[in-house]
Amino acid sequence: MGFPETFKALSDPVRREILVILKGGRMSAGDIAGHFDMTSATVSYHLSQLKKAGLIFETKYKNFIYYELNLSVFEEIMVWFSQFGGKDEGGTEHE
Repeated sequence: MGFPETFKALSDPVRREILVILKGGRMSAGDIAGHFDMTSATVSYHLSQLKKAGLIFETKYKNFIYYELNLSVFEEIMVWFSQFGGKDEGGTEHE
């Protein structure tokens, strides 16, 4: 997915919190839902939006679906952001 979908997904505070939770490693939807006071359907919606944006991916094991961060997308975002700080091509540092 492209940056528009990524930034749209990141615009929601619940989805950002889910990403922070997943920093600790893969988790089932039920485990993720346990961190929030909302319905399972609402958590599933947020997971779906994160998956659509490519920020997370799911793996199935037996009767469970596990979610984890897609670090390559985060790396791509960080590379893009890095162009706005540090030194430019001429070696001049920007604040």
